[in-house]
Amino acid sequence: MGTVVGMMRPPPQPAIATFCDPYGILLRREAIELGIDDNALRRLVDCGTLVRLRQGAYCLRSVFLAADDAERHRLLARAVMRLYGDHVALSHASSVVMQRGPDFGLDLSSVHLTHFAGGGRKGSRVVHHLGETRVGDVRRQHDFWLTVPARAVVEVACTDGTEAALVQANHFLHQGAMTVDELHLQVATTDRWPGSLHHHPLLLLASAKSESVGETRSDLLFWRNGLPRPELQYEVTFPDGTFAARVDFAWPALRVIVEFDGRQKYHRFRQPGESIEQMVEREKRREDLIRELTGWTVIRLVWADLDLPQRTVARIRRAMHPLAA
Repeated sequence: MGTVVGMMRPPPQPAIATFCDPYGILLRREAIELGIDDNALRRLVDCGTLVRLRQGAYCLRSVFLAADDAERHRLLARAVMRLYGDHVALSHASSVVMQRGPDFGLDLSSVHLTHFAGGGRKGSRVVHHLGETRVGDVRRQHDFWLTVPARAVVEVACTDGTEAALVQANHFLHQGAMTVDELHLQVATTDRWPGSLHHHPLLLLASAKSESVGETRSDLLFWRNGLPRPELQYEVTFPDGTFAARVDFAWPALRVIVEFDGRQKYHRFRQPGESIEQMVEREKRREDLIRELTGWTVIRLVWADLDLPQRTVARIRRAMHPLAA
């Protein structure tokens, strides 16, 4: 039986990887040039070798399944940027995720592009934006343009809200990837953007001292519920003035300390060769030392407390004003 014209047999599964880029991405136009037609691509998807990222873009299924949500978005973003030319920049949530910002609170269902001319529509898993882009608003990375961290943060505020944007702002400030002055400049030049009211808390709360998503969310919860501004990364000392410990938040005048306990935080400070049980015991000794040295109330918050803001704030207020409780 002869071969049906136009129905090319797909290459063996291991061989298809040689046609993909270093990230496991294969564009339809590249496949066609290699003689792999749409029918062959469809069969590669059906047999579980490729995953269709969007129209015109595929990825090795093994790579896709091994990736978390943020990495899957980066795969989609890389594919999209290869489909477009240098007249667009990766922006908004796509820009911060590509620059390894946290994915908390971000809508990663579509890639965001800012056009240097034209735009403003929505396509297949792509949101197109049109905005004035100045020199210094974009930079080159991975052979394509993307908005710099300060610009991307204010973009995220407009599309994903204050909390998601503040998480990004504190991450990039802590990493030294942007400055507070750069953030202020971006806010000043985007004050007429839709959603720009979300920029105001960024200017009040953004800080390089915030070391995690949980700390940032806690600080925003305090501010939104009218608590006094705490001191971030407050240092507790021994009587001779030497360093004893550093805590996430402190209200020295009210004799209250708040620590955010995230699993990430525990593992970030886990010492080489230390078991989880030893790490928890060391942290308990640290907390006992803090109470001994200060005589203050120490409150620990976990992720669930952030979803119950009124109860959490009431708990902190009782510690601040015990006689009124």
